[in-house]
Amino acid sequence: MTTATTTTDFSAWSHAHLQRVESALQRVLPAPEIAPQRLHQAMRYAVLGGGKRVRPLLAFAAGELADADPERVALAGAAVELIHAYSLVHDDLPCMDDDELRRGRPTCHVEYDEATALLVGDALQSLAFHLLGEFRLTDDLKTQLEMVKLLAAAAGSRGMAGGQAIDLESVGKNLTVPELEFMHIHKTGAIIRASALLGARCGNGLSEKEFSQLDQFAKLIGLAFQVVDDVLDAESSTATLGKTAGKDARNNKPTYVSAIGVARARELAQELRHNALGTLAGFGDRALRLRQLADFIVLRKF
Repeated sequence: MTTATTTTDFSAWSHAHLQRVESALQRVLPAPEIAPQRLHQAMRYAVLGGGKRVRPLLAFAAGELADADPERVALAGAAVELIHAYSLVHDDLPCMDDDELRRGRPTCHVEYDEATALLVGDALQSLAFHLLGEFRLTDDLKTQLEMVKLLAAAAGSRGMAGGQAIDLESVGKNLTVPELEFMHIHKTGAIIRASALLGARCGNGLSEKEFSQLDQFAKLIGLAFQVVDDVLDAESSTATLGKTAGKDARNNKPTYVSAIGVARARELAQELRHNALGTLAGFGDRALRLRQLADFIVLRKF
């Protein structure tokens, strides 16, 4: 298969699965005319306003390793995306990163107000766990309970929320690469790892060793995702990113770029990608979409 054909094939695959998860999100979010209307409108504004949907795509790709039903994976991916959307709404608040632009339009608290944005985040988080409890996502109920625990841990103080706390505490400090990795394994990486593992748990075809390999892949590609984000923040425009560019440097936040420079950060992203792909060696063609996603994450321009 040629590179062009492979790229086109991935584009078609990702487009089809993006439509699948968008449909799931449209379905599970409360309709805007249901009271309280303003809250529900703001929830839909925060979630349905675009985005690359990398986390649901990762769930779909991992689900293919385990022969998972795509409709089940769509709901698991929607749950992860709701957690991600809530984190963005809260991250943009004045008490956090204080940003006014997200995905090329006003952030939730600017479009609505701070109190509504706070409630949007709260409601999206609870809705994510509602999905994991309401729908049958796997044939084994014990496994589904493990999925609830997995997402809760990834979103909590030992995962994303804890990483955000470390991030806030690190403003103005010069962090080493290991310190940055520790922060981002929690802040960014925990939900990315959860995406892959939840997608695979919707099926039943993986051994615990294979789950461990998948987890290592997601850990490495999650770090690569953050490294690339830091490079793009330093080099891209606000129009290209859809969010305020250069904000990390202006706010004196430690990044991979501030720690090791743009050139070395680009090299590090490629090293992480190479190591991530190495964890998939035993999966053969079943891991094609995971490999393509690794390329997409590291080679993306925006």
